[in-house]
Amino acid sequence: MSRPLARHHSLMMRQPCEVTARGGGWHPGGDITAPGAAPRGDVRAPGLTTPRPPPAAAMAAPPDPALQRERQRAADIIRLLTLYRPLLDAYVIDFFAEGLWARLPPPWQAALATAAPPQLATLLGGRGSPGATWPLSLLAFAAAARALAFPRGCSGGTPRPPCQSARLHPLLRRHVKPKKQHEIRRLGKLLRRLSQATGCDRVVDVGAGQGHLSRFLAFGLGLSVTAVEGDGRLAGTAERFDRELLRELGKRGVPGNESRRTPPRRPPCPLTPRAPRHVAGRLDPGAPWGEFLLPPDPPGPGPAARNPLGGAGGCEAGERVLVTGLHACGDLSPALLRHFARSPAVAAVASVACCYMKLSTLPQPPGCPPGYPLSAWVAGLPGHELSYRAREAACHALEEYAGRLDGESGCLRAHCYRAVLETLIRAADPSKKRPGVQTVKKAHALSFPQYARLGLPRVGLDPATVPLDSEAVGAMLEQQHKVVAFFSLTLLLAPLVETLILLDRLLYLRERGFQCALVPLFDPRFSPRNLVLVAARTPLGAVLSGLDEDSSEDEDTGTAEPPGEGQSPPAPGAGREPQ
Repeated sequence: MSRPLARHHSLMMRQPCEVTARGGGWHPGGDITAPGAAPRGDVRAPGLTTPRPPPAAAMAAPPDPALQRERQRAADIIRLLTLYRPLLDAYVIDFFAEGLWARLPPPWQAALATAAPPQLATLLGGRGSPGATWPLSLLAFAAAARALAFPRGCSGGTPRPPCQSARLHPLLRRHVKPKKQHEIRRLGKLLRRLSQATGCDRVVDVGAGQGHLSRFLAFGLGLSVTAVEGDGRLAGTAERFDRELLRELGKRGVPGNESRRTPPRRPPCPLTPRAPRHVAGRLDPGAPWGEFLLPPDPPGPGPAARNPLGGAGGCEAGERVLVTGLHACGDLSPALLRHFARSPAVAAVASVACCYMKLSTLPQPPGCPPGYPLSAWVAGLPGHELSYRAREAACHALEEYAGRLDGESGCLRAHCYRAVLETLIRAADPSKKRPGVQTVKKAHALSFPQYARLGLPRVGLDPATVPLDSEAVGAMLEQQHKVVAFFSLTLLLAPLVETLILLDRLLYLRERGFQCALVPLFDPRFSPRNLVLVAARTPLGAVLSGLDEDSSEDEDTGTAEPPGEGQSPPAPGAGREPQ
C-alpha cells in the first residue's frame, strides 16, 4: 500500500505491537487484558530501531531506576508517535480537501465507518464497546497510546460541571468562575504544603492574570505574595479586585468576618487583610533571577519594576521564595523551570502548563533556548520533534470530547462543517489553505448554508459566489460520522504529546539532581490541563502524601462541607450552583 497509515497498519499486522499494560492492553498472541488498573507503560513500537543514546554528558552518572523508567517512557512515546506521525500531523479540516479517510488502513475504515459515537467514546477511554468489533491493530494502537500517557486522575462517579466551591471564602469567589475556583483551591493547598516543607512563606505567582490565585494565597492562606503579570491592564484589574475585597473586609469587620443572618455551625476563620503585591512585567528567560522582568505588553497605568523581589540573588533580605504559574502559557512554563534550576533563592516551583502550540522549538537564534526540548535526553532521541499541529492537539480536552461522543452531542457536527468549508474555500481560491476562520457561535445549531454564509466573509470570500447546496456538499455532509471518527483517532495521540512535553521537563530537572514529580491535581473533566510539575531542593515525600490526603476531601461536588481553615461556611445553595 502506498498510503502512509496503510503501510503502518501492514507493518503492525506483520509485527504485533508488544504492549504490557494493566489498563486494557494488547499482548502478543491477541489477548486483551481487563481494563481498569493504571498502565505500566512498557511499549515496544514495531518496525523502529532503538533510538541512539543522547550525548555522553547526559549519561555521565548511572541513572536511578525512576530516571531510567522515565527515559524509557520518553523513547517509547517517540517511537509510537513516529509510527503514527501521518495521523498525528493531520488537520481534521483537511478531511475532504486532502482525502484523509483514504489514508487509514482498510480494516480501520470498515470498523470506524459503522461505529456509533458512544462506541468511539469507549475506544478513547479504554472501556468495553458493546456491539463494536475493532481490528486488533486498532486495539493495539489505542492500548499503546493509553499505556504510555501519564495518568490524568479522572475520578469515578457521574460527571458534573464544577460548582461554586463551598470550601472557598465567599469573598474569594467574586469574579472567579467555578472552574477557576476548583483550580486555585487545589493549587493553593499544594503551595501551602510546599511552604510548610521548605519553610518559605513568600510566593511569586508568574502570569498571575487578574490575581485570583494570588488573592487566595495572600488573603486566604496568609502567604506573602508577589503577582507578576505581563499584561499591564490585567495587573491593574487585579489591584482593583484587591481593593474591593479589602473594602468588604472593612465592612464586615476583619476579626470576625461573619456578617451572616444565620449563625454558622462554628465560627469561621477570618481572611488575612494582607493583599498581594502586583507587578506589571514579562519574564525574561535569559536574565538573572533578580532582574528577570521586561516591560509589560501592553503597559499598565504605573511604572514597570525590573526587580519585584529586591536584594542580591533575587529576594528581599536573602529570603527564599516559592514560584508558581497556573496555566503559564507557551514558553513561560519552561522559563520558570530554568529560573528555578539556576537560582538558589527559589526553593521550589509548581508549574501548570498550557498552550503547547506556542512553545518555541529548534532552530532558535543564538542565546535563545527553545521551550521544547529542555532535557538532554529527549533532545538526543531521533524523531523527538513535534510539529505545530501535534502541539496544538495536546491542548485538546479528551475527556470533554469523549463526553460529547457519549451523549451524541450536536456539537460533533462542527468539525464536519469546517472541513466542508475548507474544501469550498480552496476551490474558490487555491491560494487559501487553512485560513483562520473565527469561531462561529453555536455552529452546531445552524444549517451548513447558514454556517458558511457567516464563515466565508471572514476569509474574504463572497458566499453568493460559492455553491452551498450542491450535491457534492451534501455528499460531504453525509460523512459527518467519518469526520468524527477520524478526529477521535487523533485525540488518542493528544495525551501522548502532552506526556512527552511534560516528561521532557521532568527529565530536565532530574538531570540537574532536583526532587520533582508530576501530579494530576485538577479534575480533567473540568480542567483539561490538570498536571502540575512540582520541583524542590528538598524531598517531596511529605508534600505528595499530603496531597493524597487533600484529594480525599469532598469538595466542589455540590455537597455541603464543614468549613476548612481560612474559609467560612458555604452560603445556602452555594455548592449546587452550576457554571
